[in-house]
Amino acid sequence: MSSALRILIVGAGIAGCCTAAALAGRGHRVTLIEKQAVWRFQSSGIFVYSNGLESLRDVGVADAVLATGFAVDQGRNRYLDHLGQPIVDVFYPRSVDDQLPAILGIKRAELHRVLVQHLDSLGLAPRLDTAFTHLDEHADGVTVTFSDGRQEAFDLVIGADGVRSQVRVHVCGDLPPRYSGFGVWRSVHRRPPELRDKVMLMGPGKRLGIMPISEDHLYLFGTVRQPEGHWMDPARWPALMRESFAEFQGPVRPFLDELGDGSEVLYTAVEEVIAPLPWHRGRVLLIGDAAHASTPFMGQGGAMAVADAVELARQLPATRDASALETALVRWSALRQPVCRLVQDASRAVGEAGARELNDPQACLQRDRAMRENAQRQVDTFFAQLRQPA
Repeated sequence: MSSALRILIVGAGIAGCCTAAALAGRGHRVTLIEKQAVWRFQSSGIFVYSNGLESLRDVGVADAVLATGFAVDQGRNRYLDHLGQPIVDVFYPRSVDDQLPAILGIKRAELHRVLVQHLDSLGLAPRLDTAFTHLDEHADGVTVTFSDGRQEAFDLVIGADGVRSQVRVHVCGDLPPRYSGFGVWRSVHRRPPELRDKVMLMGPGKRLGIMPISEDHLYLFGTVRQPEGHWMDPARWPALMRESFAEFQGPVRPFLDELGDGSEVLYTAVEEVIAPLPWHRGRVLLIGDAAHASTPFMGQGGAMAVADAVELARQLPATRDASALETALVRWSALRQPVCRLVQDASRAVGEAGARELNDPQACLQRDRAMRENAQRQVDTFFAQLRQPA
């Protein structure tokens, strides 16, 4: 019996591309589909801590990512209040082997370009403008009907199709994402040479950060409370982002002031997904945001998706035997769920704590005092928990 599994991955975002690369690298026969007819990358940035860079190294793209992005080598994160006054400096850890930087910022489009180029080097071209319309699971595999009417057979189908996953319907039934109560603003700007660290400004109920993403650019990322279903005209996003953080001063002020027509601005409502275990049903599996989308306050969403991919490649059997596959998928879910839930719970707690500061100056002062006393210890503890052996 061939040891190569025939695997379909639905969705070619970070989770899908990394899963495709990790599994193809183990010799599995991978098909990757993406419903977009042409690549349309979100223009904002992303930052990846050292644990995520370790996973990207396992996938085989760390060197290319490091060459493209901007490394905050020693992991300094300057925390300021919303007026730009210092609160505390916190240092995030480098990789366990000290070979990778503590934080890397990169434009999302550039990260995606690196991943797609790596897939191309593996001889794996994503099928664009392709979706599935039906999954027919049977004892020997899954027959998938595609949007162009074709049918193909697979041993495993992986839903890497994000927060609003269509594959999740097959695994979990009706499990819509839960709105977090927050919206996230992002914008891209030219980077002044002196801005080389990650910077976070802590406002009353709001957060606004700066992250370098290349030698030439940085991005702002900010969270605000927002009622569910609130719609804003994308044509007005630059002005609305500027208004949302009008009280912020310090190093973010020049970037807010320059927002206008032609600025790269993106707004997204933040949703969570907490899918119950196991994260599969038969031969259909969820991965990344489709299973465990998180709020952004811990900066770990992308890292969790890449770690999912790496661990799945380790766990999948070198056989198409149904019982061996079931055992591997159960084991994978059991390994990944506690770590992803740790990130979700910690991130949600940070967001909720910030929301309680609204219209309460005393709460902001207490927050700043607690950060000076505890922030470094909390970061060290969190990363120690992320890296605990299973």
